Amino acid sequence: MRKTIAISLLGTQLDSVGKGKKRWERWRPNISLVSQEQLVIDELHLLHNQQSWRLANNVAVDIETVSPETQVQLHTLELDDPWDFGEVYAKLYDFCAKFQFDIDNNDYLFHITTGTHVAQICSFLLTESRHFPGRLIQTSPSRQPEDKARGHAQIIDLDLSKYDQLATRFDAEHEQGTEFLKGGIATQNTHFNRMIAQIEKVAIRSAAPILLTGPTGAGKSQLAQRIYQLKKRRGTVTGELVTVNCATLKGENAMAALFGHTKGAFTGAASARDGFLRAANNGLLFLDEVGELGLEEQAMLLRAIENRAFHPVGSDKEVQSNFQLIAGTNRDLRASVANGEFREDLLARINLWSYQLPGLKDRREDIDANIDFELERFSREQGNRIRFNKEAKQQYLRFAHAPSSQWRGNFRDLASSITRLCTLADSSRIAEQDVQDETARLTQDWQQSSTSIESLSKQLLTAEADAQLDQFDRHQLDYVLSICMQQPSLAAAGRALFDVSRTQKASSNDSSRLQKYLAKFGIRWEQLQALNTANY
Repeated sequence: MRKTIAISLLGTQLDSVGKGKKRWERWRPNISLVSQEQLVIDELHLLHNQQSWRLANNVAVDIETVSPETQVQLHTLELDDPWDFGEVYAKLYDFCAKFQFDIDNNDYLFHITTGTHVAQICSFLLTESRHFPGRLIQTSPSRQPEDKARGHAQIIDLDLSKYDQLATRFDAEHEQGTEFLKGGIATQNTHFNRMIAQIEKVAIRSAAPILLTGPTGAGKSQLAQRIYQLKKRRGTVTGELVTVNCATLKGENAMAALFGHTKGAFTGAASARDGFLRAANNGLLFLDEVGELGLEEQAMLLRAIENRAFHPVGSDKEVQSNFQLIAGTNRDLRASVANGEFREDLLARINLWSYQLPGLKDRREDIDANIDFELERFSREQGNRIRFNKEAKQQYLRFAHAPSSQWRGNFRDLASSITRLCTLADSSRIAEQDVQDETARLTQDWQQSSTSIESLSKQLLTAEADAQLDQFDRHQLDYVLSICMQQPSLAAAGRALFDVSRTQKASSNDSSRLQKYLAKFGIRWEQLQALNTANY
């Protein structure tokens, strides 16, 4: 038969009630432990210091009286300071390491009622980490006078997966967090949903930098705001959200704006300024378009992230700021590193948690939910409920899902489109004519804002190379360039262009194939990036 073996600390206060008859009327933890009707303790290993050996022996004698089937073994455990976490944990750890556990034939309990709070915490940690391969047991006195001495015992199992109520609560809290990050939009894109679920965990558990990449309008700014709000709700930040568009920080003012400056640090510095990093102390700093920062600002930012300290412009005194960084960019930062435009050490530091947000054209299954979301938002903000009529909505959805719909501005395009439809709708209903006008406008906007296929090669090739290009090569090159203009990175463009042949190769290198093709015409990926940025 399996034996039940318990380990307990001697309670120098609670177990010490003298040797008179009245001691049987008092609740004593270790006596209570072996007195439970539904629990037989076959062995009790009682830990005590040398100074309390007499009390330990008295308790052992009383245990033999109330529970003769319990074998008591006394162990001396000397603690110089029972409130010293390091010492208590180390000595209990050593005790467990030397103990001959036989989990195939015995059940083990660690009694956590006696000892200091430090000892109880250490017992919990050793049990949770399985250095003690058993469960915790806690005893307490009864409220009934006739049963006070025996009291109650409760076994605590640290396998939280067995607690359905707790597991359900954790799952519900996690689901609420992911729904909050998505803004309550019922997204269907599997990859996006998995990504948001992981971001929810990272937002709650980590203060490390987060890098959000993706095309303009994919929702990086909105997601950063939601991450901050979620962290604020869970109490992981107490400071403010500070949002900075790095594309607006140019020249000598960039350093001062980010890191602050002293009075008179430069011409026009009439008063001191804290700067964005100090404003984000104990909060969150969102640096949008981080790839636009100059190399000097990047170097100071790296030091500020690593040391939580930096020097304002014009000051020889270091200041502190405990902020969490979220960086956003639509650039391929690895390509920028290769070009010498972005520091490799900074990228390594902010790339611990990196997430690529897909554009709307890559999440077409989410278009319907986002349309409903934008309708609700307009109605809420304007106090006027607007809806599509049936035919108009079908017409708009056909246009929205069509492969020819570029959605170059991604979710910004969609939000602006729904706002225009709602504003122009008569009688709170969006009609077919409204949709026809809007889709015509979107099509025209995309044609005007994007570089036309015919002009791409002409903009990138030299006059001599353009003159020598056959029509066949021009049309092929223009198509390749148009795909590249829609993708956030060289690798992504390669995957889109070589979508079939890449699956037939044991090891595909789409970036290299595309790079070699462009090189035949003297075109570099960085030129396309620059052209794309200018068009936005």
